[in-house]
Amino acid sequence: MFFWVLALLTLCGFLWAYQGQLRITDITDKYIFITGCDTGFGNLAARTFDKKGFRVIAACLTEAGSTALKAETSERLHTVLLDITDAEKVKKTAQWVKDQVGEKGLWGLINNAGVLGVLAPTDWLTVEDYREPIEVNLFGLINVTLNMLPLVKKARGRVINVSSIGGRLAFAGGGYTPSKYAVEGFNDSLRRDMKAFGVHVSCIEPGLFKTALSDPVKTTEKKLAIWKHLSPDIKQQYGEDYIEKSLDKLKGTTSFVNMDLSLVVECMDHALTSVFPKTRYAAGKDAKAFWIPLSHMPAVLQDFLLLKQKVELANPKAV
Repeated sequence: MFFWVLALLTLCGFLWAYQGQLRITDITDKYIFITGCDTGFGNLAARTFDKKGFRVIAACLTEAGSTALKAETSERLHTVLLDITDAEKVKKTAQWVKDQVGEKGLWGLINNAGVLGVLAPTDWLTVEDYREPIEVNLFGLINVTLNMLPLVKKARGRVINVSSIGGRLAFAGGGYTPSKYAVEGFNDSLRRDMKAFGVHVSCIEPGLFKTALSDPVKTTEKKLAIWKHLSPDIKQQYGEDYIEKSLDKLKGTTSFVNMDLSLVVECMDHALTSVFPKTRYAAGKDAKAFWIPLSHMPAVLQDFLLLKQKVELANPKAV
């Protein structure tokens, strides 16, 4: 009996691996739209998929980003300037894309654009500190999706939402993590709604990568700016050396930073071209070995491990 169970599991594993390798081949007439292409994952994705032969429409936030990207890519690639929080511009861009793709529709929508915002203890923050990452990472992503969705349905194509390991575990205060948790929820409801239309929806959960988004210098500067304006009571509770200790903790995390951005783009590629795309993709050694497994663990273990990474407070009971 044990032998047959083992044989069945082995066969299932083989079939699972085999179907994951099946890819579509006719990509030269397929359009994909990618947001956040100035730098980072979006920029590399636009260049990679252009080389593969896709008809890439790359949304950039700045003219400089658009110009630089066009200089490195073929004439097939088109760029558009887009702030995804500008609802009217998103609507106009979707109409422009519709004119470009025609009856073929849009094979792939990659919602990559995002911001980090401020990462700091919750009691340092105001509601305004939460607003920007939620507006960009959540409402911007949803608005782009809703406007592009008719084109994706026409192509029976793919929607790929770039979330984060921060959409699995809350590791810091601020709007970034709530926005990514919400992206995960939107992704799941969209995936189930689109199954009837033959549209595949996937979510990518990168760990910590070396990009402009996660620049530790900028992150620290934002945190320090808030610290300077905190009340004396809060500063007393945390301790005057809190920022210095935070920087020491930050230095200890550099060994976990993923340098190879192509790990994320490879996930995008599989989600775009696999006959059987995955529901979720973990990208990065820290995501696969630590964050994603930890997200399935009991809360008591999560708290124990994550709190070890935080700075010990000077006087937490002084309230």
